[in-house]
Amino acid sequence: QLQLVESGGGLVQSGGSLRLSCAASGLTLANYAIGWFRQAPGKLREGVACISMRDGSTYYEDIVKGRFAISRDNAKNTVYLQMNSLEPEDTANYYCVVGSGSLYRLCERGEYDREGQGTQVTVSS
Repeated sequence: QLQLVESGGGLVQSGGSLRLSCAASGLTLANYAIGWFRQAPGKLREGVACISMRDGSTYYEDIVKGRFAISRDNAKNTVYLQMNSLEPEDTANYYCVVGSGSLYRLCERGEYDREGQGTQVTVSS
């Protein structure tokens, strides 16, 4: 059974950086798309960045373009999210998700098949 396990969250000051990891087991991700979503208290869950494990193409939401970078390591069945220039508004629980459709369907429409438990990111001002 597919499991997604996130790690790397924590407390960081505004302007700082964090690197999140999403490790998958029970399924080879090579033919899927992986995305990072986040949800802050009282807010809707939103897509942040997505990547095709097949060809490495990426999709970013405007709010993180130029600050966040998503990458993959197929050999480790792992996806990363490098987050730079963090702002208090980035504070949220970050989830990785897996989908079998396009990056657009995953990131924009939230069409995914499985999600992890999440890792908390807190950015202090």
